[in-house]
Amino acid sequence: METTFIKTPLGIASISGDENGITKISITEDTEKVPSKEIPEILKEAVIQLQDYFKGDRSTFSIKMNPSGTDFQKKVWHELSKIPFGKTVSYLDIAKQLGDPKCIRAAASANGKNPLWVVVPCHRVIGSDGSLTGYAGGLWRKKWLLAHENPVKQQSLF
Repeated sequence: METTFIKTPLGIASISGDENGITKISITEDTEKVPSKEIPEILKEAVIQLQDYFKGDRSTFSIKMNPSGTDFQKKVWHELSKIPFGKTVSYLDIAKQLGDPKCIRAAASANGKNPLWVVVPCHRVIGSDGSLTGYAGGLWRKKWLLAHENPVKQQSLF
């Protein structure tokens, strides 16, 4: 297992993986962490794609992923991966996509355990009332990511 750290507009991100794919991407609150000087070959594509995303040059990811989780969690993460760039869905929408509106709490819990920050876009899930509910990376980061994906365009006055 290899790990590298990169600088993002939201702090230092940790990326881990091996030949089977990326297992974890997370944002760290550790202010002592610094970006890695050397990036392991196996993680380079993930680093490039994340950097492109933050530059505004990428809206989808095509890296090989290998997150660890239960079958149900993996189903939820798969549904999250289908949410289009710049769009949001509710936790209830995810539960309905899974075929059981009653599994909303379980789906929300799996959403919160998403190990692939940004790449599996759990930040695109909001409350049914449109509120920015729950986000492991902090609501300010969720708000930033949503604004990054759907910036307000200033209309021309003339």
